[in-house]
Amino acid sequence: MDSGYYAAMTGLVARTQALDTAAANLANAQTPGYRAEREYFRSMVLGPQGHDSQLGQTVNNYGLLGGDRLSMAQGALQQTGNPLDLAIQGEGFFEVATAAGARFTRDGSFHRSQSGLLVTLEGEQILSTAGKPIAVPPGEVSVGADGVISVAGGAVATVGVFTFAAGTQLTPEGANRYVAPQGVEAVLSKNASVRQGNIENANQDVIQGTLDLIMMQRQAEMMQKALTVFHTEFNKIATEDLPRV
Repeated sequence: MDSGYYAAMTGLVARTQALDTAAANLANAQTPGYRAEREYFRSMVLGPQGHDSQLGQTVNNYGLLGGDRLSMAQGALQQTGNPLDLAIQGEGFFEVATAAGARFTRDGSFHRSQSGLLVTLEGEQILSTAGKPIAVPPGEVSVGADGVISVAGGAVATVGVFTFAAGTQLTPEGANRYVAPQGVEAVLSKNASVRQGNIENANQDVIQGTLDLIMMQRQAEMMQKALTVFHTEFNKIATEDLPRV
């Protein structure tokens, strides 16, 4: 079988998966704290004996989409005027205490609950550097670049900004929540500052996301047309040329 068939097949698989990723990125371009996903490629390995056959060698010559990785690029900061809205400038995540366990987010759309705790829009508690809920007494709130929360001039807690060891892959959960791998501990970020009265927008540009989606669609269509050409050629050989042999 012509190796071009395998090239078109792997190309179609990769572009179809990349199309899904591009669509998700564009759909969340207006979601605060969203981390865009970027595809990466690998060789398609058919197992330990993958190179012992002509089929295995041919397929392995072409790259398949290995998966998606989160882009940790900085998103643009947007002023809100809410003193409890916080944005991270630099590396790290806020830690959220949920019923399912610790979750991490860059969405700093916070407010003070009726019980006086700093919570998300969903009412889930934001944790301090000590891993404790943050009580915010009534009064004028000030948050420093180091995350120290002060009310009426007195420090009450420090909001935690956490990060992970290099190479750690977080799992997306919903639009802008992320889960750390089991057994991986978060540590305090040394390369981040907190901006009060701001939220961080998604790190996906709408215009670039639209262009990416169009490009992926066209590439997928090209691979489909290539497969159609090869399929037609194979049918011709099977119905016309082989009977003559």
